[in-house]
Amino acid sequence: MSTNLTKHSFTVSREKREQICGHKGKVLWFTGLSGSGKSTLANALDEKLNSNNYNTYILDGDNVRMGLNKDLGFSSEDRKENIRRISEVAKLFADSGKVVMTAFISPYSDDRNQARKLIGDDFTEIFVNTSLEDCIERDPKGLYKKAINGEIKGFTGIDAPYEEPQNPEIEIKSMTIEESVNFIINKLKF
Repeated sequence: MSTNLTKHSFTVSREKREQICGHKGKVLWFTGLSGSGKSTLANALDEKLNSNNYNTYILDGDNVRMGLNKDLGFSSEDRKENIRRISEVAKLFADSGKVVMTAFISPYSDDRNQARKLIGDDFTEIFVNTSLEDCIERDPKGLYKKAINGEIKGFTGIDAPYEEPQNPEIEIKSMTIEESVNFIINKLKF
């Protein structure tokens, strides 16, 4: 890390940005296995909040890996760096007054804890608790089939670990998308 850096202070505060947005900035951190419904749920929540004049944005795992993190693979070190970068970006979004939803497997509890530490009180962990069997059955991208056949190595839930959250603020299990969205909105008092 360079030592020749100086943090700049700007005149428009977070409070002013939130006042313009009409709400506080937040990071809603969706975690769960591939195919659990993280992105689908984040999208449905985004639609609902946006229709109620919330300033929102989604950071999705695949989308971010096509740009900002296209230089990263899926080793444990690269996954750690992926989540570190996303945490920094999500924090910037929250500081701008947006409600940002991050939809990332984020398989390691240490990495999620580091995100929580960096983001602070704006961080809400949402565990989309879908069984591995259900994710394999859904397999919307065909990745489980490839992983089971040995075509993909280091796939979370097959030959790479997923460490379930121990104390998420919100856990989604056995609910429809609509029920899940309403549950999140009620829990967070939007």
